[in-house]
Order: sequence, then C-alpha cells, then structure tokens
Amino acid sequence: MDTGESSTEPKSPAAEQAPPPRRGLRRWAMDTRPLRIPAYRRLWSSTIVTAVGSQLTAVAVPKQIYDITGSSAWVGAASLAGLLPLIVFALWGGAVADTMDRRKLLLITNTGIAVTSVLFWLQAVTGLDSVAALMVLLAVQQAFWGLNAPARNASIARLVPGEQLPAANALGSTVMQTGQVVGPLLAGALIPLIGLPELYLIDALALCVTVWAVHRLPSLPPLASTVARRAGVREIAEGFRYISAHKVLLLSFLADIIAMVFGMPRALFPQLASQTYAPYGEGFALGLLFAAIPIGAVVGGLFSGAFSRARRHGWMVIGAVVAWGVAITGFGLSGSLWLAVVFLAVAGVADMVSMVFRGAILLSAATDEMRGRMQGVFTVVVAGGPRLADVLHGTAGSVFGARTAVAGGGLLVVAVMLGLAFAVPALRRYRV
Repeated sequence: MDTGESSTEPKSPAAEQAPPPRRGLRRWAMDTRPLRIPAYRRLWSSTIVTAVGSQLTAVAVPKQIYDITGSSAWVGAASLAGLLPLIVFALWGGAVADTMDRRKLLLITNTGIAVTSVLFWLQAVTGLDSVAALMVLLAVQQAFWGLNAPARNASIARLVPGEQLPAANALGSTVMQTGQVVGPLLAGALIPLIGLPELYLIDALALCVTVWAVHRLPSLPPLASTVARRAGVREIAEGFRYISAHKVLLLSFLADIIAMVFGMPRALFPQLASQTYAPYGEGFALGLLFAAIPIGAVVGGLFSGAFSRARRHGWMVIGAVVAWGVAITGFGLSGSLWLAVVFLAVAGVADMVSMVFRGAILLSAATDEMRGRMQGVFTVVVAGGPRLADVLHGTAGSVFGARTAVAGGGLLVVAVMLGLAFAVPALRRYRV
C-alpha cells in the first residue's frame, strides 16, 4: 500500500492468493468471496436481520411522537436529541474499540440496543404516551449504536484478507441499503395490522439474533504489538492527530463531507413532491424520491464485482463523488418525476461506490490499533453530514427555490471535489 509505513499485522494465507478469474457477466456480479469465511459470514448474516429490524424502530419512533404531539417540530427535535449522544459515544467508542476485545464490545453494545428496544416496546404497550421518555430512550439507543458501529466496522479487516475488503464493504453496505428500502415499506404495511408496539418487539427479537451471531465470532483482542491504553480524551485526540498526519485518511473524510453537505437534497423532497411533482400525486412522488437513492445503492452493490479488481481506490472515491454531484445536478434540473428518480438512483450507485472505497481506505491505510478511532470519526461524519445538509438545503430552498438549490449543490460538489483532488494529490495517488 502506498502509505509510507510498513504493516506489522499478520497476513492471512488467503491474502497471498490471487482472486480467481471471473469471466463474462460474472465479472460484474457481486463478489461473495468474503462469505466463504465463517466469521465474516456470521457478522454479515446478523446485519441482514438488524438492517430491517432497526428501520422498524426508525419509523415507529417518529410516528409515535407525531401521534402524541401532532407536531413535526417535535419529530425534528427527537432527531436532534439522538445526534449528540451518537457523536460523543461514536468518538469514545472508537477509542474503546482500540483498547479491548472488539467481540466483547459488540456483545455489550448489541445487548444494550436490544434492551432499549424492549423498553421502547414496554412504553408503547403500556400507553405511557411520554415524548420525554421516547427522547431519552432514543438518546440511549443512539449512544449504544455509537459505541457499536466503530467496533463492528473495524473488525472486518481482522476477519477478511486485505484484497477482499472492497467486496466485504459492498456486501455490508448493500444489506444496509436494502434494509432502508424494505424496512420502511414493511413498517408501513405492518402498522395498520399489528400496531406500533409490535414493531419495537420485532426489532428486539431481531437484535437477539445479532447477539447470538456476535457470540459465535472469534475473539478480537488488540494485536500483541499494541500497547494497552485507557480510552479517554487523550486517546480520542490522538486519533484526530493520526488523521491529520495521514492525508489520505483526512481526504477520505472530506470527500464524504463534500458529497453529503453540499449534495444531499432530502430536506427538499417534500417541497419538490408538493410543487414540482404534484401532478404525479404528492404522496406517490415523495415515496419515490426517498426510495430512489437506496434502490440505486442496492443495484450498485449487486453489480459490484469489479470493485475487487480496482487498485486505485483514491480515484474511485474521487470519481464516485463527482458522479454523485453530476447526478444530483441532473435531478435538480429534472421536471419529470421519472427522470428525477433515474438521476437519484444513479446518485445512489455513486454513493455505494464511494462508501465501499472510503471504507476500504480506512481499513487498509490505518493500523489496527487506530482502526476503531478512525471508524468512530467515520460514523460521526456519515451521521452528521446529511443533518447539516438538511439545514443548508432547507435554507437555500426557501431562498432560491428547491430545484435551483439542488442543482447548485450538485455543481458545488463537482467543483469542490475536483479542486481538492488536484490541489492535494494524496488521495488520487493512493492505490492498493
């Protein structure tokens, strides 16, 4: 790897083997080789269950808050209530993941999330109707998730050979994106049939499957060469210093910030559905707009076979972010709903490519003793970027109009990403 430092990690025998040649259409089909590794297969299988289950709770909480208050402002406040714990505990969780057995940390945090889902169910089934209780539970749930995500993502590099990291990331990202499509649709179908409390209960049961799968993982302690540390503010700050000293890591974070903050237009979907695409039916248009990007990401994942053959990971990130910006610009200029959906789906494909290769860079360019903290920052960036975009696009949409704000944001993504790529060459020079 072109990182300027030698790796002290043990090499898997599979890492020395060249990937088998794939011919014809199989060259483009999803690379499933990581699933041949039992430990990764267990981790991935648990994701299938929780990807859908977590979306049931993600729909149920705002629905219950709106039913209690009749106010969208309270729904937005609840979202912000979960953001601060997520940021704090993701950064701290990254430091913790670098100091203890990651399997043990996953067991603790998944159990905590499951208990929180049971508490969501109890407050709903008893008719508590307390917004304060829901916001507290949401904050606790997001805190556990912030602790869980860095350990989960950092563990992948210990379970699969280095050349299979893009394939492993594609498999995981595809499942999560599929959950974002199937979960809300399933929640919408189940609420009239079984009610809100049962959605929380289904999520809790799904998390029990996750705990069982994590229990069967091998132990993942810090490597022998890693010096034992505590997980405090100094260690978190050390992670940020590590990022600033490794430009390729810093640029991978900046690439996602550029794409999401300037180019994620979801805050304007309701306005576009009610104004530009109203002739198609406002509810129908809104549903399509929200589903289009995840559907595109799933399609990109299903045809991700070429990812494993790519070696210029930096250029793949740059190209994906630029493609995202171009697609978002096309979406902003589209007067037709169907054309808009196509552009959003293309943006979803680009987002999948960006996620896969940014994840591969983080796992391959960082040493194992720093991977938890890198994934903690990654979690904060992924969660915080779209929320900042909601504020930026919502303000720009009211000032300039929705379509102008979307198209302008897409063009800004292209200009800023290309400018950064050529001003700082570390990302475009990075290759495996």
